[in-house]
Amino acid sequence: MKVIKHSRQREAIFKFLASRKDHPTAEFIYTNVKKDYPKISLGTVYRNLALLEELGEIQKISCGGGVEHFDADTSPHYHFICNKCKSVLDIEMDNMDFLNTLAATNFDGIIERHTAFFYGLCPKCKNDNKNEKNY
Repeated sequence: MKVIKHSRQREAIFKFLASRKDHPTAEFIYTNVKKDYPKISLGTVYRNLALLEELGEIQKISCGGGVEHFDADTSPHYHFICNKCKSVLDIEMDNMDFLNTLAATNFDGIIERHTAFFYGLCPKCKNDNKNEKNY
């Protein structure tokens, strides 16, 4: 078992992320944690986010185009990714664990979990689109 030394910066990164529901990027986390830790580097934020993900304490959500968002909620849940602003939102819905069973019927391995993303326009972009059409 790997022993991880305590880090105040890592703790601050995790606490900041855990206080959010908007799935921020590493750059956003860096900008905000830097207020309390002015000497922290963006590289330190990236390394700590990678470690926290490896430890299972957070999850990384890749949105394509190199954009990654982070979520401190590691419970099974689903995400919506806006095609316009690239924001990531939680979707409140019933668990779809039956997909594991359905997929396993024609698969000779063991399915342990699944990930599903939904794409479209978030409420803000949907409203912006309505307003733009009125002009």
